[in-house]
Amino acid sequence: MTAHIIDGKAFAAGLRQRLAEEVAALAGQGVQPGLAVVLVGEDPASQVYVGSKERMAKEAGMASTVHRLPAETPQADLLALIASLNADPAVHGILVQLPLPPGLDPQAVVLAIDPAKDVDGLHPINAGNLAIGAPALVPCTPSGCMMLLRDALGDLTGARALVLGRSNLMGKPMGQLLLAANCTVTMAHSRTRDLPEECRRADILVAAVGRPRMVKGDWIRPGATVIDVGINRLPPAPGQQKGKLVGDVDFDAAKEVAGAITPVPGGVGPMTIACLLDNTITAACRIHGVARPGG
Repeated sequence: MTAHIIDGKAFAAGLRQRLAEEVAALAGQGVQPGLAVVLVGEDPASQVYVGSKERMAKEAGMASTVHRLPAETPQADLLALIASLNADPAVHGILVQLPLPPGLDPQAVVLAIDPAKDVDGLHPINAGNLAIGAPALVPCTPSGCMMLLRDALGDLTGARALVLGRSNLMGKPMGQLLLAANCTVTMAHSRTRDLPEECRRADILVAAVGRPRMVKGDWIRPGATVIDVGINRLPPAPGQQKGKLVGDVDFDAAKEVAGAITPVPGGVGPMTIACLLDNTITAACRIHGVARPGG
């Protein structure tokens, strides 16, 4: 039996529409959520991604600004820009696009962002609040994964979940969110012993390691739900300019075993920007002390 394909693109489109309605409702209270994105350097993938963020924020009715800095920007100048955005009452969300060019300290940059405006959810204050179950701005990609899981499965209580990957941006917060949803969570990584067997125990498998097609079809428990966070570009075939985009899971094999699975592209990826907009609205409402129109 072929797995149900989880359509993240369609879900994200519906979410953005609901967020646009919330932004319109907030306008009646004199609040316009504002997102500021900082892009340092000319990384092509980052430029495309930042352009999409700017366009979708504006489509939702938000105030959106992009600060583009040259790759040779000194650390002090970048931190000064962040300080000015922290102090700007029209800015509710600040995101510094990663990776940064060599010579810039990403940790210092994250620490410089006001936690109340940290819509990437990377500041230790937000990470700590997530860990103890306090209100936090949660990293966008794991937040999007949880939305897709709840839409596909409903109540996650009691499910055995395995998170493959332990990054601060994805793996660790994903584990915390699954724990908060009453799952039994295993964190796995490159040093895990007998990784295939660990994967086979999982009702929910979240793969976020950045290795193309690492998770094989026979690693999947029959009927499991697979969330593939990986976005990897293969070398181009003869006569092609760009290689194929694939995830961390061998999709063609896994879909014959899993109960539900996200494709790459079109699965988790579209959720990330939608959840960035969601975080910006949350931040704006908290800063202004108003309730979210969406509840």
